[in-house]
Amino acid sequence: MKNKLYTELIFLLLIGAITSLSLPPLNFFFINFFTFSLFFVFLVKKSKLHSNQKIFFFYGWTFGLGYFISNLYWISISLTFDSSFKFLIPLSIVLIPMFLAVFYGAVSFLFIFFKQKKIINSFLLFSLSFGIIEFLRGTFLTGFPWNLIAYSFSNQLEVLSITSIIGTYGFNLFCISLFTCPAIILLKKRKQDFGIFILFLSITLIFFYYGSIEKKKFLKLKKNNLDYEIRAIGSNISLERFYSNDDPVSVINELIKISEPNKSKKIIFVWPEGIVPNISQDDLIEFNWLFDKKFNKNHIFLIGINKEEEVGGITKYYNSLSVYDNKLNLINSYSKVKLVPFGEFLPLENFLRSFGLRSITNSYQSYTSGNKRNVINLDLDMFSIKFLPLICYEIIYSGKLFHKTDFDLIINISEDGWFGQSIGPKQHFAHSIFRAIESGKYLIRSSNNGIAAIINPIGIIEQKLSLGKTGFVKLKEVRTIQPTIFSKYGNKIFGLLILLYIFLIFSFNRIRDE
Repeated sequence: MKNKLYTELIFLLLIGAITSLSLPPLNFFFINFFTFSLFFVFLVKKSKLHSNQKIFFFYGWTFGLGYFISNLYWISISLTFDSSFKFLIPLSIVLIPMFLAVFYGAVSFLFIFFKQKKIINSFLLFSLSFGIIEFLRGTFLTGFPWNLIAYSFSNQLEVLSITSIIGTYGFNLFCISLFTCPAIILLKKRKQDFGIFILFLSITLIFFYYGSIEKKKFLKLKKNNLDYEIRAIGSNISLERFYSNDDPVSVINELIKISEPNKSKKIIFVWPEGIVPNISQDDLIEFNWLFDKKFNKNHIFLIGINKEEEVGGITKYYNSLSVYDNKLNLINSYSKVKLVPFGEFLPLENFLRSFGLRSITNSYQSYTSGNKRNVINLDLDMFSIKFLPLICYEIIYSGKLFHKTDFDLIINISEDGWFGQSIGPKQHFAHSIFRAIESGKYLIRSSNNGIAAIINPIGIIEQKLSLGKTGFVKLKEVRTIQPTIFSKYGNKIFGLLILLYIFLIFSFNRIRDE
């Protein structure tokens, strides 16, 4: 019995790991038709032999462990930049996937807890449970909605277009059903069950057709020239600047060189997250002598820089996107709301600091979260623009980014050096495509040690600086579309899909009873 159990667990661990091949940057999405179907068939077969809820939880947990340990290994790279964290590397490689796998354990637990006799109901329950649990993974304890299975479609923009209506979580629920439906052919007892397989394939084709129509409509729209240019910088400045007290002058000079300023053009320069070391938001003006000869009133800057604030005699630190004029006078700023646990803030900080732990990205104390994410409205003599600011990690969230749609575009700044030369930066970038489609807005991304890009409202990457490249991408003309359905209603659409699945489960049960 033990040998059989070990074989089963190795099988689940293996198909979980193979599923990771469907994610960016490989995007072999067809693999999921095999792995998800095999996982579902395994659960169905086992449910006929026994109903041990604990072992079923362990089945799902093992599948999840294989999945997360193979696609989140790069998290440990962030611990290599400071020798005091290196002892945590083995723990990060294993413990984080072990924790996230708990959510997948909950999927198989719910599968057996609400055990269904009919294959079609088991299929719907599995998909529904998986979809809801993935939503909870994206919200519980600040949430970590990284590598939802929906991201395996990152290269299929026509199919992704449907996220402008149902959002990423709604699409993720559909993807789980789509990838699992071949199992119905293996398990079917009635011809009607085979129809479910045909149904989901047909819906996929409908999504593709809808996306193709939307793409043609978008590309026929007239391009409107902006009366300014937005330049998003892609740089490769070493993370050593955080640890070696680098002179900010050298970093600023490098950024100015990459920016290629032109005094005759109206330009908004976007510089990456936390790019200028060892100075705070209010101190930057002391370096205006570096800007005097290169810039004039035709220029403003959006810069990722730390903000300091005294509150009750205590200094608080914020990760900010700050807006400056050409004289480096502060015009506006946004403080990051969604902080990275352990990276930017230390949960239970007072307790864990007693063990010598601290946040990874700074050596002083945890960042403080900003109060609210608001659209930044720049109504200046030379510039008029409304943009939604998103700093690094915030781009991975769906449905919580904004409340009003009356802004022009999304600006995302990031520092991807913590991921090294792994798949991490490419996975991070894939989220930007989804956010652009969901919102129906252009997305401008500036990154250090990552990918800088211009992504249009239907997810097409109009310009891109690949990982390791230095330079800038620029936006000068745009096509404007109406606010998307998802941008208006958010994850309420996902709630309606949940109700639809529940309705179908009860409907099929009534048919059985009749």
